[in-house]
Amino acid sequence: MNIEEIRTLSPEDLVKQIEEAHKELFDLRFRLSTRQLVNHQELRRVRKEIARMETVKRERELDIAR
Repeated sequence: MNIEEIRTLSPEDLVKQIEEAHKELFDLRFRLSTRQLVNHQELRRVRKEIARMETVKRERELDIAR
């Protein structure tokens, strides 16, 4: 999901997507620890996706505070 798609999400959908990404990250870490993860780049991709969503969430919080 790119930044333009994230910015079009409603606040409720954004929170939902963040929760889903955290679940996906947990599953990937679990698969990594059990040596079932084939593509290690998935961890990096999900972490960056979470960071993008958290950034948009924070931008909205700061914009409301003005």
